[in-house]
Amino acid sequence: MAVKTLTINDRLVSARESETILEAARDAGIHIPTLCYLEGVSEVGACRLCLVEIAGSNKLQPACVTKVAEGMEIQTNTERLQKYRRTIIELLFAEGNHICAVCVANGNCELQDLAVEMGMEHVSLAYQFPQRSVDLSHARFGIDRNRCVLCTRCIRVCDEIEGAHTWDMAGRGHNSNVITDLDRPWGSADSCTSCGKCLMACPTGAIFARGSTVGEMTKERTKLEFITTARKKGEWLVQS
Repeated sequence: MAVKTLTINDRLVSARESETILEAARDAGIHIPTLCYLEGVSEVGACRLCLVEIAGSNKLQPACVTKVAEGMEIQTNTERLQKYRRTIIELLFAEGNHICAVCVANGNCELQDLAVEMGMEHVSLAYQFPQRSVDLSHARFGIDRNRCVLCTRCIRVCDEIEGAHTWDMAGRGHNSNVITDLDRPWGSADSCTSCGKCLMACPTGAIFARGSTVGEMTKERTKLEFITTARKKGEWLVQS
């Protein structure tokens, strides 16, 4: 497989031609913030937090879905990018109902971590206060759509790793929301296997284990990558 040589933040980096900018940067120990990206499932470039500047292009490009190319010159942490990222985080807080102090994921939330990383001390945008539902019909799990950031990670792990495709997206724009089995209550979704992979994938406290208290819930997202890798390598196949 051909190797490409590129420059990231003025550092020479080598990467396989099949890799994305995000993968190449991570291999080189260069941090690029993400929210919708999750190891072990497909990339969708939904959150736009991983936008980078590429020399010769006026457009910012999402690092998670942009393939490397020979001679690329990339900047990942300019003032322009930091401004865009902070605005994205503020928009997510303003368009949802995120109250960290009473959230089960307080202290273990990727959105919260990103707000700290961007130095966001307040939201300068007008809060939308949407009317979003909470579904507690499932015996083991619940979903509070007020905390959902529409990253689609739950949809992708359910489809690509569990193979159930219980979750999907409905609505458009401001009315977008995740649903189960064509908008049936989660507890009556026949396709759900109660595996909990959607809970492990969720970056916020939107999907939670019932009975979790404030700041109590932690998630082992590395299990999802482990399952995907094991399947690709055939490590679980029974030898005859």
